[in-house]
Amino acid sequence: MKTTIEISNYPLNADYIPPIKDFIDRLNLNKNIKVKTNATSTHIVGDFDVVMPILQKEIKTSFEKYGKMIFVVKVLNGALDI
Repeated sequence: MKTTIEISNYPLNADYIPPIKDFIDRLNLNKNIKVKTNATSTHIVGDFDVVMPILQKEIKTSFEKYGKMIFVVKVLNGALDI
């Protein structure tokens, strides 16, 4: 089953751009998903069973590396043309 996920990341520190960029860069290393970033969010499209473990891993990595941050995640059943 295909899914589209929209993610917004809000690091709770003054130097917020490096943690966001690092998260997006790590997502882009995965060849089995499609990643598109715009000014306010990042979209991921792929197979649900592939996308969810990647997302779980990268959110956990961000928490461990950068401390407190907020992730807002919207999950759609189906693939959008991003």
